[in-house]
Amino acid sequence: MATIELTKDNFNETLTDNEFVLIDFWASWCGPCRQFAPVFEKASEENPDLVFAKVDTEDQQELAASFDIRSIPTLMVVRDKTVVYAQPGALPKDSLDDLIKQARELDMDEVRKEIEKQQAGDAQS
Repeated sequence: MATIELTKDNFNETLTDNEFVLIDFWASWCGPCRQFAPVFEKASEENPDLVFAKVDTEDQQELAASFDIRSIPTLMVVRDKTVVYAQPGALPKDSLDDLIKQARELDMDEVRKEIEKQQAGDAQS
C-alpha cells in the first residue's frame, strides 16, 4: 500500500478503520525528515498489509500539536487505536524493520491491561 497523507479530516477515520498504522510526522525543510522518507517508503512497500501515513507538520500544525510533536521526524506506531510507540529521530532501515516486527508481535490485550493499570495508578496519585 502506498503511503497516505494524513490530515485532521482523515486522521480519526484512518486510525479507526485500520488495525496497524505507522505515522511519520515530518516537514519539507527538515533534513533528517528527507533522509528518513525513502526508508519509510521502502518499509511501506515491504509491508503492504500495514498502513503507512505521513503528517506534514507545516500543513497540519493542529494535528502535530494534538500529539505534542516537538521535534521531527517523529515516528508513531498505532495498533488498535493505541499508540504503542512514539519517538523522534530518523531510524535506519534495520531499526525500522525491527520496530515493525516488535509491534506486530505485541499482545494488544496485555498492552491495554498495562495502560489501564497505569491510568488507575495515575488517578490515585
